[in-house]
Amino acid sequence: MATAYHNLSKYDINSMPDASDMKVAIAAAEWNSEITDALLKGAVDTLKRNGVKQENIYVARVPGTVELTFASQQMAEFYQPDAVIAIGCVVRGDTPHFDYVCQSVTQGITHLNTLFGIPFIFGVLTTNTMEQARERAGGRLGNKGDEAAVAAIKMHDFVCKLK
Repeated sequence: MATAYHNLSKYDINSMPDASDMKVAIAAAEWNSEITDALLKGAVDTLKRNGVKQENIYVARVPGTVELTFASQQMAEFYQPDAVIAIGCVVRGDTPHFDYVCQSVTQGITHLNTLFGIPFIFGVLTTNTMEQARERAGGRLGNKGDEAAVAAIKMHDFVCKLK
C-alpha cells in the first residue's frame, strides 16, 4: 500500500525533460468513467503543463479495460507517437472477473512494450473499492493520470538518450 503515503501528482516540474516535441497517444476505457475521465484529464493536463502541444495528444475511448491493449497497439501503429498511455479502472467485485481483466491488460500492455520502440505506460487503477479509485483519481492521493503522463515523458527522454 505504498500509495497510501505518496501523492501521485507530486513531482518536481523543474526536473522534467523537455516534452515540447512529443506526440502522445492515450487510450482510455469508458468503463468506470467517473474515474477514467478524471485520470484522462490529469494525464492531458500534465502533458500540456510539460510542453506537449494539444494537437500532439491523441485520445481514443474504448468500452473497457480489456480493450486497452488492442487500442494502444492500433494507436501506436496509426499515430506513430513517442509514447502511449493506457488508462482504465478495474474495481474488485464478487467474482474472479477482476483477476482476469487485470491479468489480461497487464500482460497485454507489458507485451506491447517489447514489440515497439516506444514506451507504453500502464495507467490502470486496480483497486478493491471505488473509494480507493477516487482517492487515486484526483482525491487525497493525487491523480494516477498525472503519474502516467510524467512516466511517459521521462521514458521518452530515456529512449532519446539511448539514441
